[in-house]
Formats: sequence, C-alpha cells, structure tokens
Amino acid sequence: MTTGDGSNSEFKRAMVVTAHPDDAEYGCSGSVAKWCRLGWEVVYVLCTDGSKGTEDRNITSEHLAEIRAEEQREAGKTLGLKTVEFLGYPDGYLEPTLEVRKDISREIRKHKPDVLITTNPTRDLLSSGYIGHPDHFAAGEAALSAVFPSARDHLTFPELFYDEGLEPHKVLEVWVMSFGDKANFWNPLTEEDVETSIAALKQHVSQVTDPDDAGKWMKERRAELGNKIGADYAESFQKFTLS
Repeated sequence: MTTGDGSNSEFKRAMVVTAHPDDAEYGCSGSVAKWCRLGWEVVYVLCTDGSKGTEDRNITSEHLAEIRAEEQREAGKTLGLKTVEFLGYPDGYLEPTLEVRKDISREIRKHKPDVLITTNPTRDLLSSGYIGHPDHFAAGEAALSAVFPSARDHLTFPELFYDEGLEPHKVLEVWVMSFGDKANFWNPLTEEDVETSIAALKQHVSQVTDPDDAGKWMKERRAELGNKIGADYAESFQKFTLS
C-alpha cells in the first residue's frame, strides 16, 4: 500500500482522460481539486459528447451534448482546470480504436502531463450493483495505449510529429481510478478538496438528480477511503510509475 500525498514537488501538470462529462467528478475530482489548489495545471480530456445520458424523451442528443459540455466547463471552473478538451465521439459507442488513441496522444503531446488519470479498462464483476459502462473501459484502454507507447514515440502516428509539430512526451505516472481493495495507492485529501469536488459534481445538473444525496455519498466514501491510511479523506487508485 502506498500512502504518499500524491503531490510530488517535481510534478506540475496532470491530465484526466474519461469517457463522459461527470466521470472525473465522481472518480477523481478530489485529487484534481488538490492539484489545482497546489498550483498544478490540470486538463480534462473527454472522449465522448455525453449525448445519450438521459431518460428525457423530449431532448435531442445534440441538445444534451451542448448541455453536458457546458456543465463540464462550469465544473472545470469550480475545480480550477486549465482547460477541458472535447474529442466529440458519440456517447455509448466508444471503442479503443487507433483513431481515439491518436486523438488522446495528440492531447498528451500538447499538454505534456506528468501524471495521467483514467478509468479502469477492464470489467470488474465483483460488485453486485454496477456492471460498468463500455465507454469507460474503452476510454481507459485508449488512454493507457496512448501513454505507452503512442505519445512517447515519434514514429507512432508520425503525422503528429512531422505535420503538427508535436514533440513526443513521456508521462511519468498513471493513476487508474479504483474504488475497491485492489487499489495500491490512496491519495489523502483535505475537507476543502472534498467540498470543491462536490461543488464541481453539482454543476452536472442534467445528471445529478439529488445533489445533496450525491454530495453526502461523495463525502462518506472519501472519508471511508481516508480511514484506510489514517487521513480525513482520500481517493484510491492503481498507481503506475513508468520507467
């Protein structure tokens, strides 16, 4: 178990790659709030347009995509993000294709993160209440494949280097979001970090039907994770240090 504070003084840039608006708010926004508080530059990369996540029969996919993009921008302002990049793939249909991998590689080379957070690329059937979203697995697989080797090697997607002038970039750490005992790293958070993350989640009005209940769950879950390392709050990850 690793219990460091997750704020390596040599690291100043981070990227979070997820499938949908609000994925990062649920999974790692406490850590993002912490990094922003410490002065890091943090970028979100959203693979899909979020255009399917509703039960409202009167809204179009196009309108929903616009709503969710704006909600994510507002959440980003709450957290203090540098920017949010939208790749625009259709919600619900994401696959870890070479095209998606290339687009994520472009963002890595552009923003040069020291640390990259993404979702678990494998389906975990140990929970009895959630089977996982295929877009989450696809985003995680594409992001990990972009980190190694695509963003690192100038001869992988050479057009990024030769045509677009984007220098290869080596990500130093990867944190895969994890809520279970399989995590190997718990990032301690302050109450300020957790409250900021809850405020960011509440910007996703189209998705959060009971903001107070969602905030309560977020706080209780992060307190539970914090107890594992003797901290007030924490978020858990599978952490990889790349050589």
